[in-house]
Amino acid sequence: MNYLLVSDLHLDAAAPAATDQFIAVLGGAARGAQALYILGDLFEVWIGDDDAEPQRGRVCNALCDYTNSGIPAFVLHGNRDFLLGKRFGERSGCVLLPDPVIADFDGVRTLLSHGDLLCTDDVPYQELRSTVRDTNWRERFLSLPAAQRLQLAHAARSGSRAHTERTRPQIMDVNGQAVEALFRASGAALMIHGHTHRPGIHALQVDGMPRRRVVLDAWYEHGNLLWVRNGEPTLENLAR
Repeated sequence: MNYLLVSDLHLDAAAPAATDQFIAVLGGAARGAQALYILGDLFEVWIGDDDAEPQRGRVCNALCDYTNSGIPAFVLHGNRDFLLGKRFGERSGCVLLPDPVIADFDGVRTLLSHGDLLCTDDVPYQELRSTVRDTNWRERFLSLPAAQRLQLAHAARSGSRAHTERTRPQIMDVNGQAVEALFRASGAALMIHGHTHRPGIHALQVDGMPRRRVVLDAWYEHGNLLWVRNGEPTLENLAR
């Protein structure tokens, strides 16, 4: 069977080509999948399910058309769109999944994650992640007027860029011990995630057993798809 996975699309009105490409994939190649999995950061920003920005609305409509065709689509929260909620699911037809989550791809036990929880060396980021994922924080933020939420989201993006520029790249990558621990806890043979924007298929040994970790790319320069066919992962770049 064919399963399609994407991550870190960061769709935004400032980059319409990426949005157009994703919508084209939904209407084309993705129709050959048994299921679509979006592993976080579908949007560059999501201020709440009342978000009325037209480009994001186009994406929701395209996803709704896709799921109405009979193909299920599943979404994990990313660090940019962790406020996706029930109404987003109703608008798009997508099912929100917890992070991490286990999937069975033709008998291969597979762990899916956005990937940021594995970047344990980046302590300031992990502290921020814990704060914004707290239910009380989310409720307080969502109670603010949309214009204020958008302003705060733009400020957070600027802060994120500054943090990235001053932090050593190794710290923002996954921690090897965290990866091994998650393999042990989950019993998965395959792990798939995004977030780090460092695409590749990595072979490793955990307690003497072979394991694979697949990292998806971002869509800044080109579309990046991961097909899992009969349990085997294949990365595919789409020229833009």
